[in-house]
Amino acid sequence: MKADDYDNTPDGRFTRKFKTLLLSVIDSKDGDSVLDVACGNGTLLAAMRKRRNINGFGVDISERMVKNAAALNPGMEFHAAGCEAIPFRENSMDILTVSAAYHHFPDVGTFAGEAQRLLKRGGKIYIADVYLPALLRIIFNPFVPLSSAGDVRFYSPDEIAANFKRHGFEKTDVKIDGVVQIISMRKL
Repeated sequence: MKADDYDNTPDGRFTRKFKTLLLSVIDSKDGDSVLDVACGNGTLLAAMRKRRNINGFGVDISERMVKNAAALNPGMEFHAAGCEAIPFRENSMDILTVSAAYHHFPDVGTFAGEAQRLLKRGGKIYIADVYLPALLRIIFNPFVPLSSAGDVRFYSPDEIAANFKRHGFEKTDVKIDGVVQIISMRKL
């Protein structure tokens, strides 16, 4: 089953760079509550816990991924859920992360509203996603929803930041490294 050996699948190897770059930019401290949305098997949270004493939480649409994430991260809380109705309390998180999954989200506006609901004031969200230059987005986006991978749309850093700005966030940084973009934002 793909979820049981995810890190060794083509998808798992592809997302490794996203997680590595996220780890290089996430500004966390001991005691932070960190929610990884589309957490997969929990490897990002496990790596974060090696650096800081965080309170880790995760959601993923795959029940099997959630089961594997919980096994890898004892003491952390995981739920099978989508990105549009996340089962955690309002103003309960210091940091939200999304690694290589934002382009799969069917309603990014609703997700931004959920991020606004979940994050404490001053809380940070880090979105690492596929980066394509404008011309390639124009060419590929009409066909992306037809893919069997569940892709919905590729976004520019400005499009991602504008979506979150409507929900009370400010962009704090953008990092682009090849096909990976990381947009860092803070809840006002």
